[in-house]
Amino acid sequence: MDALIGTQVPRQRLTDPASAIVALEQALPGLALHRRTASAGIDWARAEEFLNTELPSDYKLLANSYPSLVFGDFFCLGFPNPGQERAWAEDPEDLEILAEWCADAELSIPLRPFPAPGGLLPWATSNQGDYFLWSTTGSGPDDWTVTVASRNGGWWHYTGGAVQFLADLISGHLELWELPSVRPQVEAF
Repeated sequence: MDALIGTQVPRQRLTDPASAIVALEQALPGLALHRRTASAGIDWARAEEFLNTELPSDYKLLANSYPSLVFGDFFCLGFPNPGQERAWAEDPEDLEILAEWCADAELSIPLRPFPAPGGLLPWATSNQGDYFLWSTTGSGPDDWTVTVASRNGGWWHYTGGAVQFLADLISGHLELWELPSVRPQVEAF
């Protein structure tokens, strides 16, 4: 039997990347302690060339403002290191796992991994094997929404961007469909 996929909608979608980061810093006050004093210097044009797509502005601003992060000893958000954009963009492991999950999911509307049109592109994971993905549909990457693929087999959408999703997840504004609560703690790595 095909399952329907649920959708959660933010109270208001934050379209300004800086506003999304402010919302995340408000949800997690300790985050600001990890803010870089200068931009990370990631060559986004190079990373996007290897991915063959542009990436959302909120994600790029967060990556240039902060090192890779772990939230609540659960949510793992890694960024490319300057000079290693190609290796980061061409790492196939997550897409291979995602392709298997998409094939196994019994959803009413089949999902496919990127680079399929509208495909799912991983941007974060959990330490329990969950995937946080961009649904690459819309007029451009700043219109992309989040899809959650739980290791427990649950799939759902969030109609905001990645950074706003993190803010809403940590602040408790989201229902935790198939996810544990995320403590408002952060570590940089």
